[in-house]
Formats: sequence, structure tokens, C-alpha cells
Amino acid sequence: MNKKIVLGIAAFAVLAVVAIWFANMPNSSVTGNAIKTTSSGNVKEFVMTSFYDDKGIWFSLKEISVKKGDIVRIKITNIKGNHDFVIDEYGIKEITPLDKEVVIEFTTDEVGEFIYYCSVNGHRQKGQWGTLKVTE
Repeated sequence: MNKKIVLGIAAFAVLAVVAIWFANMPNSSVTGNAIKTTSSGNVKEFVMTSFYDDKGIWFSLKEISVKKGDIVRIKITNIKGNHDFVIDEYGIKEITPLDKEVVIEFTTDEVGEFIYYCSVNGHRQKGQWGTLKVTE
């Protein structure tokens, strides 16, 4: 058989296996390293920047308020420096590369106040943190 035909058939077979695998995945997908989960809650979307200036190191959004069961979608763009985004209680730790939007999505499953912060050495202490407030 011709090598081109064999390679074409092999490539098609690989694509078919990948398509079947994705079709049989549960209702979740991965965006960057953030797990995106589908549920019946309301989607609450927030956009923020991550940066530093001569006054400190910041997230542009200091508070996020949602209800238990909401799907929270946070779009973060790092505009200056090296940063990440962490919420310990939700197991979230995402690197936020410079000038790239990172989408973090999760469903709130418990009521309370949770600190989100940058875990880069000294950033949280210099003001790069905020509060996620989840109510009933």
C-alpha cells in the first residue's frame, strides 16, 4: 500500500478515537489548567486584572459575592509581573501568565468567606488578595 494512504488512515483513526473519547466525557472540560464544571446553578462572571505598581500588588477586584450553588467564572488578565490565583478551600491554584486571560470556573458548594490571593512570595502580604463571599 502507498505510504500516504496508510498515514491518512492512521491519522483518521487517531482523530476518531479522540472524538469518541471527548464525546463520552462527563459534563466538564479543561480550560488552561482550570476545571470547568457544568451544573444547574446561575453563572456569575467576573473580570479582573492582576498587577503591581508603586503602591502595592493588586487584584483589581477585591470582593466577589455569590450564592451557594452558583457557577463562578473569573477571567483574570495579568498585566504586570508574575502572579497566580489561589483559593485554598476550592483547590484552585492557577498561574496567570503575562498578558493572557485565564478563565477559572467552579461551583460554590459551601457558604462562607474565602480569601483568594497570589501565592508568589510576598504578594499576599503586600495586598494581592480579595474575598469570595458565598451566601445561601
